[in-house]
Amino acid sequence: MPFIKPFHLGIKTPVINVPAVCRMLGWLLLIEAAFMLIPLATSLIYGEDDAMAFVKSIAITAGVGLLAILCFRPRIANMGKREGFLLTALVWVVFSTFGMLPLLIGPTPLTVSEGFFEAMSGFTTTGATVITKVSTLTHGILIWRSLMQWLGGMGIIMFTLAVLPKFNHSGGLMMFNAEVTGITHDKISPRISQTAKTLWLIYLILTVVLVFLLWLGPMNLFESVCHAMSTISTGGYSTSDGSIGTWNDSYYTKIVITVFMFIGGINFGLLFATVYGGGLRTLWRNDIFRTYVYVVLGMFVLFDIAIIAADQFHDIQDITIEPVFQIVSTITSTGYTVTNFENWGTTVLVLVFLLMFTGACAGSTAGGAKLDRIRCVVVATWHQLRQAVNPNEVYAVRLNGRLIPSPVISKIMAFMAIYMVTIFVSAMLLTAMDVPLIDAFFSTFSCMGNIGLGAGVTGYGSSYDIIPEAGKWVLSFVMLIGRLEIFTIFVLFVPEFWRK
Repeated sequence: MPFIKPFHLGIKTPVINVPAVCRMLGWLLLIEAAFMLIPLATSLIYGEDDAMAFVKSIAITAGVGLLAILCFRPRIANMGKREGFLLTALVWVVFSTFGMLPLLIGPTPLTVSEGFFEAMSGFTTTGATVITKVSTLTHGILIWRSLMQWLGGMGIIMFTLAVLPKFNHSGGLMMFNAEVTGITHDKISPRISQTAKTLWLIYLILTVVLVFLLWLGPMNLFESVCHAMSTISTGGYSTSDGSIGTWNDSYYTKIVITVFMFIGGINFGLLFATVYGGGLRTLWRNDIFRTYVYVVLGMFVLFDIAIIAADQFHDIQDITIEPVFQIVSTITSTGYTVTNFENWGTTVLVLVFLLMFTGACAGSTAGGAKLDRIRCVVVATWHQLRQAVNPNEVYAVRLNGRLIPSPVISKIMAFMAIYMVTIFVSAMLLTAMDVPLIDAFFSTFSCMGNIGLGAGVTGYGSSYDIIPEAGKWVLSFVMLIGRLEIFTIFVLFVPEFWRK
């Protein structure tokens, strides 16, 4: 008989199985603590003084995780839809809370609001930073920032489903649907854990290939690893104050990163079908992929016209690689920069706004509203106009040959409405904190789309450090809403969610 018995919080919980959720969070914290071993090893290799910060962070994170596992023993282990929503929302907050520990107790400590903002920005792959001098950070902190983005890119829950198959039998599908982006969530395999493993394998292979390609250029191995993780996750954290502009002399580096940012914006399930199925023909037959390509090409033409009209055409790269890089960086929500795009004029700034809103393909690591939804809204609106002329005609919205039911169209419309209202309300809160109106809207748009770009006071060469403390909490919440695509968060505020 054990000396200390675990708490069997098996009291009747007709609505939410809280003990099961807490126990799952405990396992997830152990996974986060394991990931912290990587920056700890990096600090030890480079002989830096932040190693103890990671030792303490690992001890606290693992300790709380073990405590949750030992103390919470639910009588019913299975979780349903409500537990799936709750756990998915909580894990991003919990991971950010413990993920900020190295930033709080490291050699250059941040405040709690700054640390939480930086960690949430990392895990949600937003890439906005409050750190004004990134180049002064230790190697351990730098790789931890990139690692947070890499883990958050494919998804924390997705990784858990891949490494802990038992979650497949305990609300795994619910959590998968709550975290994965897009209109519909197709599984590659009947088993959700196998789907997660396959997607993570593709993700890992792309990361390794990118590390090698970047290492062939002017970046050293450490810089290559950090930027590979930040690029394929479309996160945007860099090891340099100048972002990718630090390597502006290397066309090779900019082209490689542009290509892999573009790949990061493609549905990973489609990538799997392309590699193991019908090849490039499968890719091109996809409606959303074609839309993705057309938007990038169309924006390239508009950017060039705007740059020439603003008299910013001084070199051939001004109308070739630099606008393409910025377009792909923005639409995929990576947020890298190679130059100050605000110098290209107001028209370009408006186009950047549009790209931040649209985002890339659902099922990718990109943020934004997603081209899948944009296409459905445009087609549905066009059908409504046609039906006004021909009331007796029935028009259907189709995506890749599949009929999109009316309830799904209604959900997309609701998503768009809540998306814009959230941006408006959050921007108004920032203006109440004396943030300039345009800068407030740009920052909120950027965080809602998990992009991380800034303009004005948070623009090129600056950081989000200038945003007031309360504003950082607002934007952190906005990042979370954007990453989990609204409903997973807002459903928790619906009274019926907590009722029997």
